[in-house]
Amino acid sequence: MTVRKLPSLNALRAFEASARHQRFTLAGEELNVTAGAISHQVKALEDELGVTLFERLSNQLRLTQAGQRYLEVIGDAFDRIESGTRSLYAQTDRQHLAISTSPNFAAKWLVPRLGEFTAQYPEMELRLDQSERHTNFIREEIDVAIRYGEGPWSGLSCTRLGDEFLLPVCAPSLIAFRSVKEIANASLLHVNDRQGWTDWFVEQGEPVVAGGGIIFNQESAAVDAAIAGQGVALARSSLVAHALQQQRLIVPLAQNLTFRQNKHAYWLVYPQEGETDGNVAAFSHWLLQAFEKDRQFWKELTGK
Repeated sequence: MTVRKLPSLNALRAFEASARHQRFTLAGEELNVTAGAISHQVKALEDELGVTLFERLSNQLRLTQAGQRYLEVIGDAFDRIESGTRSLYAQTDRQHLAISTSPNFAAKWLVPRLGEFTAQYPEMELRLDQSERHTNFIREEIDVAIRYGEGPWSGLSCTRLGDEFLLPVCAPSLIAFRSVKEIANASLLHVNDRQGWTDWFVEQGEPVVAGGGIIFNQESAAVDAAIAGQGVALARSSLVAHALQQQRLIVPLAQNLTFRQNKHAYWLVYPQEGETDGNVAAFSHWLLQAFEKDRQFWKELTGK
């Protein structure tokens, strides 16, 4: 029988934690041992391997080239071990689902509809993580993520949820618009800059430079301002569907506008091992059904 040639697991954990934190002190806090113990374990690992893994600087650690290569191997191995362990837990007692998505999508699409999902699956405990960053499913203990982009992404199960397009929205209390030009002369609400509105007017055959109005750095805030009657927002279709269905917003000139499909869309993504997870399957099925209802709503609203 061939005996595996493996270093001490504690030494590997000490190395991996030190590489992430770039300090023995922080690695020790994570692993609940002293910084000296971490340093000793890493030095023993270096002696066993016959290579230097870190450059010891005055106030931090820096991986050597050998250390960087080894970290890629060890980090991947730990991720696989953790993923396999979580899968075993899932088969025995898991009745929860951790969902990651952006704050905009959470506020304007997912949260208003989550009651429908929990009514269908009252035994499932949900955890919602709102973040713009890319999800590390294993380290963050996330089961599924909803992300906006071109997709699909390699190494993940990816399902496109529906087409996205931009459209103007405003409160029903605003004066009725009779033309795109009248929209251009209204108080416009912008996201990040004014270029979005300018490009949209060109698409509608009304080339004007959109000026004035508030610039928001979050689309959900622009939508809230539109609901409050502060102007006309140019928003992604998914982020305003619920408010339109609740008649808190309207689409001026809906039947007369040109709607251009965005190359980006919302996607449901999760690790490939999640394909056998019943909770993931239930959430995916519900999500696709909800997006199909939105698609029917857009068809009735725009006539397209």
